[in-house]
Amino acid sequence: MKQFVDGLVLDMLEIRRRRPLVFSMTNFVVMNETANALLAVGASPVMSDAIEEAVEMAGISSALVLNIGTLYPRSVDSMVEAGRAANRKGIPVVLDPVGAGATRLRTDSARRILSEVDVTILRANQGEAMAVAGLESRVRGVDSVDDIGEFTDIAIRIAEGIGCPVAVTGRTDVITDGSQTWLCDNGHPLLQAVTGTGCTVTALVGAFLAVNPDVTRAAAGALGLFGMCGELAAQGARGPGSFEIALRDFLWSVEEEQVRAGVKVRRP
Repeated sequence: MKQFVDGLVLDMLEIRRRRPLVFSMTNFVVMNETANALLAVGASPVMSDAIEEAVEMAGISSALVLNIGTLYPRSVDSMVEAGRAANRKGIPVVLDPVGAGATRLRTDSARRILSEVDVTILRANQGEAMAVAGLESRVRGVDSVDDIGEFTDIAIRIAEGIGCPVAVTGRTDVITDGSQTWLCDNGHPLLQAVTGTGCTVTALVGAFLAVNPDVTRAAAGALGLFGMCGELAAQGARGPGSFEIALRDFLWSVEEEQVRAGVKVRRP
């Protein structure tokens, strides 16, 4: 996939050149980690969920990330207002429906955002994506417990059902808009030992969409880069703490040769 990797490298360089402002309405647990990851890849993060500035902030941003991890009703109102402002400006909107399927509030909130905002892509784990789309799933907390084997066909059904592309993460990530599909095999088990890695990669998808209008290709690049950096970080890590620091360092310092050798994105 030389052409894909060439494009990924160009996207990385473009993020560092343009430093796109990524407006993240994200959860309190991972706000710091998400901001640091965006800085590491060269983007400029801004974090807020105040409805009083949602429209204005979206208006000056290059991408909007909506994450319902620490959820309360007023935050959803803010996300909808920001999302509508982003739609008017024509900037990409990424939705992470954290914990959808675990409670009615989470599932209904994600569906409300999808119905009232033109979401560019949904980034979720398997259980969350299935719950939002109304497919049968079992969810415990914010982690999927489904073992559904080959997930590509279901991911395509989800994208078609909700009317927007999806990036569904798991052992193999599936990124699809129903017609164009990418699979990403990058990642490491230690990513599951650090809180908020899913939320962090969602924010990185926003950064890549800020410089690349090809939605599925940009999202696949973000997932491939993040998973590859996780693999590199794990090589010298003693545990989750040192892994988390090393992951941020590799997002900052990863070189073109490492990307070309290590990103494992492919067609089905």
